Amino acid sequence: MRDRVPTLRMLAVSASLALAAMAAPASAFADDEARRAILDLRQQVQQQNEQNVRARLQLADQLQSLQQEIAQLRNQLELVSRQQTSTAQQGQQAQQQNNHPGNPPGVSAADPQEQTAYDGAIDLFRKAQYKEASESFAAFTALYPNSALAPSAQFYLGSSRYALKDFKGAIEQLNTLVQNAPNDARAPDALLVIAGSQIELNNRAGAKATLQRIVSEYPQTPSAKTAQSRLQLLQ
Repeated sequence: MRDRVPTLRMLAVSASLALAAMAAPASAFADDEARRAILDLRQQVQQQNEQNVRARLQLADQLQSLQQEIAQLRNQLELVSRQQTSTAQQGQQAQQQNNHPGNPPGVSAADPQEQTAYDGAIDLFRKAQYKEASESFAAFTALYPNSALAPSAQFYLGSSRYALKDFKGAIEQLNTLVQNAPNDARAPDALLVIAGSQIELNNRAGAKATLQRIVSEYPQTPSAKTAQSRLQLLQ
């Protein structure tokens, strides 16, 4: 009986050692798997970070490019406005009977009071008092909706809204001109300002459609050439 006790103890110790030996490789295997998982996770995080950095850089480049395009379009719009004023003045000089350089060539008001109201609004626009000019042109179009000067007043009303950075208001007013007087000489220029307003509102698709409309419907006008150059900027 006494001989069996040491034997049992030795068996128990041997079994414990065997279990420990079996557990050690399993534990080591689990540690290796955990390390590999951590390394894989770190690699995935690094790749994601690199992708995020590239995406931010691409977005920054796109924003810078868009800002440059908007600046170019804004400069071109200002040039168009100056050219329109110059053209109107030259046309009026050619018309000896007309002493109002703000009128479109060959167009005059039906009565002196009507002409005075238009001249006052034009004077405000030339002085860059766009808020007051906008109000005066709006009053003119309301008082004289059938005036021969109404399309011109509508154009300057929309241009005043554009200058005030009321781009939605500019689009609304200039669309009214194009719808009511599509054959007016200022209609293609009105569409140019509409396209510029759409650019300012980040509506690039709308701006492209407006510029393409100018090229399609007014192909022989200077505005069509300007529209083509702007379409290239928007590609």
